[in-house]
Amino acid sequence: MTVPHSESAPQILQGDLDRFKRQYDEIAALAGGLAHEIRNPLSTISLNLDLLFEDLGSLQDPSVQRMMRKLATIQKECEHLDDILEAFLQFTRAGELSREPCQLNALIRDFLEFYQPEAKLFNIDIRPHLTADLPTLQLDARMIRQVFQNLVRNSQQAMPDGGLIEIQCFRRGDQVVIEFIDTGCGVSAAAAEKMFTLFFSTKNSGNGLGLPTVRKIIEAHGGTIRCESEPGRGTRMTLILPVESRSAQSENC
Repeated sequence: MTVPHSESAPQILQGDLDRFKRQYDEIAALAGGLAHEIRNPLSTISLNLDLLFEDLGSLQDPSVQRMMRKLATIQKECEHLDDILEAFLQFTRAGELSREPCQLNALIRDFLEFYQPEAKLFNIDIRPHLTADLPTLQLDARMIRQVFQNLVRNSQQAMPDGGLIEIQCFRRGDQVVIEFIDTGCGVSAAAAEKMFTLFFSTKNSGNGLGLPTVRKIIEAHGGTIRCESEPGRGTRMTLILPVESRSAQSENC
């Protein structure tokens, strides 16, 4: 018995995927453009607030001082909005990769050298455990560095009194695994499941865009990420990146 439409099913599926991708690209472009349009007048508002502070700063009238406190609140909210817009723009750009051959261990070491002064300031001990002779990966180094930055900042915020971040990197079959393990406050299993959902945050000041951006970058590289955590016992973030075959690497050259 034959099924006449069976051969056309993959073509229909591919057509749907192409259509969804075009729709997604259009929405991402629209959202990115909207964020830029909001950011321009926001910058003008912030600049004028700075000028008002300069004009009013020399006046000692109590009513002026009350006005300056209100202006300071407005300025703080403008900075918060700008942070949200920057995080949103990073999310919209996260799938736009510019890959090149990278040595992952060197990328991690360079990042840790940059982050070490901040880690020392917050009493955080960083311990890398990097397996030697890892294969060269095709990565967007700038985006992967952004992933590292988001993950260590999350750990840092979960350890306000200091703590330990261990970074493990090793090969497992045709994959490279990177683990970020901290001794922070941890989260519940329910929160860990939602960790990569847009606009979900366990922090009062969080915008819920950092980890979704991390996931988007890793998935754009063909990888996966998962979170394991428990209240009071820290958090483990596991990133898995594929190793391209030699033939695939030759085709990309």
